[in-house]
Order: sequence, then structure tokens, then C-alpha cells
Amino acid sequence: MADLFAGPEFTSAKIRPIIGMDDPFHYRNKVISPFAPGKRGPNGGREILTGMYVAGTHRLVNTDGCLVENEQAQQVVRAIRQIMRKHGIEPYDEDRHTGFMRHVVVRVGHESGEVLVTLVTNGSEFPSSKAFCRALVKQCPFVTTVVQNINTRQTNVILGQEERRLYGPGFILDTLCGLSFRISSQSFYQVNATQTTVLYDTAVQLASFDGTQLVIDAYCGTGTIGLVAAKCGAAQVTGVDSVGSAIRDARENARHNGVENARFVTADASDFMRELAESGEHADVVLLDPPRAGSDEAFLEALVQLAPNRVVYISCNPDTQVRDLRYLAAKGYVTRVIQPVDMFPHTDHVESVALAERGDAS
Repeated sequence: MADLFAGPEFTSAKIRPIIGMDDPFHYRNKVISPFAPGKRGPNGGREILTGMYVAGTHRLVNTDGCLVENEQAQQVVRAIRQIMRKHGIEPYDEDRHTGFMRHVVVRVGHESGEVLVTLVTNGSEFPSSKAFCRALVKQCPFVTTVVQNINTRQTNVILGQEERRLYGPGFILDTLCGLSFRISSQSFYQVNATQTTVLYDTAVQLASFDGTQLVIDAYCGTGTIGLVAAKCGAAQVTGVDSVGSAIRDARENARHNGVENARFVTADASDFMRELAESGEHADVVLLDPPRAGSDEAFLEALVQLAPNRVVYISCNPDTQVRDLRYLAAKGYVTRVIQPVDMFPHTDHVESVALAERGDAS
């Protein structure tokens, strides 16, 4: 990390030691398993493969377990494969675009223990769905809801747009940083809740909220970090995201938690911040957690125009974070702190929280 943040732009930055995880196993609360046909047996039937792809390929390696995946989620995947055999449900063949079951996505509430199972199917007709759900809940009684997601496209994208609820309410609830969040099949929710608490606590500490700050939560998704900031000392939080369904979830999460000092807007973050600046509005702190590609120049230009005193930048890709912080440095922002957090133990991925302050801010 120290080599990555080398250069004159970071001479004032304190690079802290990485924060690791005490028990770095079975931490992934979201498990995605594809299905594929295997070899034919002596009776003419084909085995059902489920597991993980070999890196850089679409060759599926059949696996029954993983040291970083939630153990209950793995149990659900194994049960579904067994039920598919019993009910004669064919796995999806991506070369021929045949078969029915494409993926299963299992999400487990870290504190609530609630379990959402999303069955991704190559077609809408699921005649044995009730019997399938009964069999699944019998084998895995901890499952609280099952959803069918329909994806008939020839694509690498896992989820389709059409869904139907097969069992239970269609979503689960979980608690993070003392707040309750509603999680559906399409919701963004960090896969390692233990380290997410560490990550968000770090971001809030770096923001130094004292009850007076107006905060923009850019790329806010379902509002997790913005609602934590609203709870932890921000005067007012405005979350902005271009995905309407995420903003609906964020508003519901705010209502559900009784948070009144946070609002959420469906808009392009760059346009939104630029319009705020041009109308004479201001923000004291901008929180941002962009995708792996980082922020684009239009967003960074709008951020500079808005001129917050502090920028707290959460990144899942330190390479693009360094690039964006260099841009801000050229516009007068000074990076003060870099705090890496090991969100994905046993992988080469790391998240990083950076604090940058406007050079002329008191």
C-alpha cells in the first residue's frame, strides 16, 4: 500500500496498518453458485455441477464447500442440487441456451440469521415451485424466503429484471452498525458484515462529525453509509444515486429506522452536485464509495466545484482511488489519512478509506 500511495501528492498522508479480521473464515454472507450439466452417467442422465469457475474461464469446478462462504448458504446450494435431481430440473447449458436452473444466490443476515434464496431460471414457468420450496425448507428450515428471478437472455449478467415471490416475504432484514436494513435480491449489501462495521466506523471517525455538517453521500446505493452518518453526528445527509430502485430502498431504510435527518435523491451525482454549487448551496463533507472503476472526471469536477471541506473516499480498488486522489490534489485537496481494511480475507482484494481535506479549509 505504501508503494501505491508514493508521490508528492501523498507526503502529508498517514498510511495506517491494515485492519485485519479476527476470524477470517466463512465471512461471505452472499453466495452465488452457477449450475451446469456434467458428464452423463450409465443410465443416460447427466450430473449437475455447481461451484466456481476456473479463473478467466467458464469452466465450472464442482465444489461442495468453501472456506470463505457462509456455511448455511453452502448447505442451501447442496440441497437445491439434490432437489433438482429429484424433480428432474435441468441445469442451464450456456452453450446451447437450454436447461432451466441458471444460478442460486443465497443471502444470509449476519445478525438476524434470516436467509433469502434467489433461484435464477431460464424461463418463467416453474410448475413444481411449491413442492420445490417445501422440499428446500424441509431440508434447510432456516430459509425464510425464496424468490424466482427470470433471466432468459444469453448473457453473463446473473440476474434478470422480472421476479416473483415463491415463499416468505421476498426480502430479509439485517442489522448493521445498529441500523436495520431491508435486503432484496437486487440490493447492494456488503458481503462481509463484520468488516463493513469496521469500514463504516472508520469513515465516520475520519469525517469528524460534530452535529453541524451537511453531508452528501454519493453513489449511496441503499443508503447504508449515509444512514450511519446521519445516526453518528451529521446534521443532514443527502444521498444521491442514479438507480431508482436503490433510492426506493434507501428511503424505506430511513423510514424503517426512524432516521429523519437523511433524504435520498434519484439523480446523476455529478449533475446533482454541480447544480447545488451553481445554486449557491454547499456541503461540508462528501462521502463516496464508487464502483471499482472509481469516479469519472465529471464527478470529480463537480465535487471540486461544490468545495466540501472534507472528502471521505471509500474504495474497493486502491489503484483508481490513487488516481482520483491525485486529481483532487491538483485541485487543492490534501490527503491526510489512508486506512486499508481487509474486507475479503484470503484474496488479493482490499478496501481503503481515505480522508482528503481542502487545503484552504480551517
